[in-house]
Amino acid sequence: MSFSLVHIWASMGLMSKLVASSLLLMAAMSIAVTIERWITLARGKAATGKFLAVATPALERGDLESVSQFALEFKAAPFARIVGPTVLKMLRSDPGEVSTVELARRESERQRESVGGELRRGLGVLASVGSIAPFVGLLGTVVGIISAFQGIAATGSGGLGSVSAGISEALVETALGLCVAIPAVLLFNNLNAKLNAEEGVLARASGELLDELENKYGNQSVPRLKQAA
Repeated sequence: MSFSLVHIWASMGLMSKLVASSLLLMAAMSIAVTIERWITLARGKAATGKFLAVATPALERGDLESVSQFALEFKAAPFARIVGPTVLKMLRSDPGEVSTVELARRESERQRESVGGELRRGLGVLASVGSIAPFVGLLGTVVGIISAFQGIAATGSGGLGSVSAGISEALVETALGLCVAIPAVLLFNNLNAKLNAEEGVLARASGELLDELENKYGNQSVPRLKQAA
């Protein structure tokens, strides 16, 4: 008897095929999420570099309105999505008990949390696949073994040859589950490390921005936005 993957698939029952199909779908989802996140991180890094190239001189001149406009132009840059609302908060805030710099600091923290959540979008898929894929594969194995023993009961033959094919086909499900789960866990750890590093960079850059704003405007009024929305 041939034990090729094509033959194994053809000999599987409906339930076993559903389990195998779900594992293949999980593998496709893991690959799609990983590639999308890698592309997003690469684009974000490139966009951040371009944003800093034009925004840094404007910030040094004290032209906060231009900084906010540049942030709108580079929406793919995670740091720009933090800087834009932070600067706008300073430009649009009226003097009160809380200083404009402190309001900007609070807005920066909120935006950093929002950007961090967006950067981690899809990681839950990898975590779920890495956690449940082995159990889904085990379920397929159990179903396959049950089917094999049902075949034995139906034919009345209990020799090794009559069960070896069914058991081997069932064990393929466990192997498939592990082949899906192991890369998913590795990819999750890789992306998680990259995102932790990115969030650290954003936190440091945001802190430096706020220090610069406080140094410039901590004891003086902030120039008002020319055309406040």
